[in-house]
Amino acid sequence: MIVKPKKLRLMKKKHPRFKRPNVGRTKRSRLEDKWRKPRGIDNKQRSHRIPAGALPNVGFKNTPKIRGIHPSGYREVLVRCLGDLLKLNPNDGVAIRISASIGKKKREMIVKKADELKLKVLN
Repeated sequence: MIVKPKKLRLMKKKHPRFKRPNVGRTKRSRLEDKWRKPRGIDNKQRSHRIPAGALPNVGFKNTPKIRGIHPSGYREVLVRCLGDLLKLNPNDGVAIRISASIGKKKREMIVKKADELKLKVLN
């Protein structure tokens, strides 16, 4: 009996939503819900005494093979001009993201050339 190997699927690890300390304490909080390191002397989250939300640490990092990969499975490359596009190899599994500073005329040229080279455009 021949067993075929399963196709490896690149999946990023899940991690909790890192919340700022005391962000949900009041009904209408004036704090933004984005991560800030807890620095207070009596802060429960910093001291790890009470489960007060996860702190980001090295254990939540993805493996180097998966890190930096777009959810579509391609490695993302920023293209600022047509010359950047010509340096890419379509067989490397890359997708391009066109820089925001590119105008409409040059953007159309880049998209057209990307279609010829069979590269995926993300934006």
